[in-house]
Amino acid sequence: MTLLSGPPHVITVGAGLLQEALEAQAVATTPVEWRPPLPGTADALARVLADPRRMAANERAVARLTSARPHLVAVRRASEVLDLGGRTFLHAGPPVDWERASGPMRGALIGATLLEGYAHDEDGARSLLESGGVRLEPCHGHRTVGPMAGVVSPSMWMFEVRDAEHGGLAYCSLNEGLGKVLRYGAYGPEVLDRLRWMDRVLGPVLSAAIELTGPIDLRALIAQALQMGDELHNRNRAATSLLLRELAPAVVDAAREHAAEVLRFVNGNDHFFLNAGMAAGKVSTDAARDVPGSSLVVAMARNGTDFGVQVSGLGDRWFTGPAGVPDGLYLGAYGPADANPDIGDSTITETSGLGGFAMAAAPAIVRFVGGEVSDAIAATRSMYEITLAEHPVYQIPGLGFRGTPVGIDVTLVARTGLLPVVNTGIAGRVAGTGQVGAGLVNPPAEAFTRALAALADSVQ
Repeated sequence: MTLLSGPPHVITVGAGLLQEALEAQAVATTPVEWRPPLPGTADALARVLADPRRMAANERAVARLTSARPHLVAVRRASEVLDLGGRTFLHAGPPVDWERASGPMRGALIGATLLEGYAHDEDGARSLLESGGVRLEPCHGHRTVGPMAGVVSPSMWMFEVRDAEHGGLAYCSLNEGLGKVLRYGAYGPEVLDRLRWMDRVLGPVLSAAIELTGPIDLRALIAQALQMGDELHNRNRAATSLLLRELAPAVVDAAREHAAEVLRFVNGNDHFFLNAGMAAGKVSTDAARDVPGSSLVVAMARNGTDFGVQVSGLGDRWFTGPAGVPDGLYLGAYGPADANPDIGDSTITETSGLGGFAMAAAPAIVRFVGGEVSDAIAATRSMYEITLAEHPVYQIPGLGFRGTPVGIDVTLVARTGLLPVVNTGIAGRVAGTGQVGAGLVNPPAEAFTRALAALADSVQ
């Protein structure tokens, strides 16, 4: 009866209109955010949540991810460290063939074919690719990640990153800069000339420089860059500057005749660190793979057609849905009609607790991807609801040095209906266009629900 003797206090659960009506009548309310599980997931959720292996498996997987210590140890040719025999190219995202490849993916494949001398003109490159004369395989299957189209061909130079804690290796190509570049599907003469200079000068100089510096602690650089306003996906200005500080003396000592052009190139490319950071993310999430019963996401990737995820307890299987078109800011006269669906392996940053998950550390990112500073903070806060841990090293000053949300759990995605926040560049949908903008994109829910269903099927 005491409930009736005082003023009412109402708890509203997912009912915004009711809360507003009560507040208008001066009734005290306590709003509780609640979302129904993703449609059709109830049975699979029940089976996976009841799996006795799950909690311990997730603890082990996320502990391995957050304890990884990625170090940049070398820059080497792809032909030396990756299995690219018999005219094999790697690409971003889940498996895709030429027939289903998007415009920017096709453009990058054409450019790589011309770069390697497998064809002498665009028509010849198209014919070779259409006929299956080049084998296409996902980067992730070769311990590699590639931004945007992510095409890797034998002559390209790769960052080699080693996990000093667990011993894994991961690779990523060198960053070309912004605008008309191969990874955005451009393949004109200026694109190929830059790649040939990278092959002839940049790669060898960086390789020699890192031999002089010894391993560079990328985890420490990333942690410091977060304190300086980067989120390590679409904002890498601080991280690039920190890496340049590490490399510059060694570049001068290793190749004095090329030092000025190499340092000028890196200094003029704020995204240069991105590729090294992607390899750091890959080697960290790979440490969490193959833990039976774990529902931890170890890869999110897009090929411009499909968005796919891989889960620790499900091996190398891909679970996919259609890639969405990012919502963001466009360059010049470009607009949404010019945009290709989401593309690239760079979502390895979000998978490892950076990028969209760390936007609260980088308020200036909204000037690149759109929105307000409050949106960036809200995006990071929401990701704590679908992750298993806070990173012990990657911390956000604006949130009281709270660790970034890390360890996406497909059960939490299904239970909350929240999808990972991804910020990304936008490639032109027509092959050869290049970059047309940058923004935010929502992954397809079915990629996560399909992974959840497979986990449910794996429960004994």
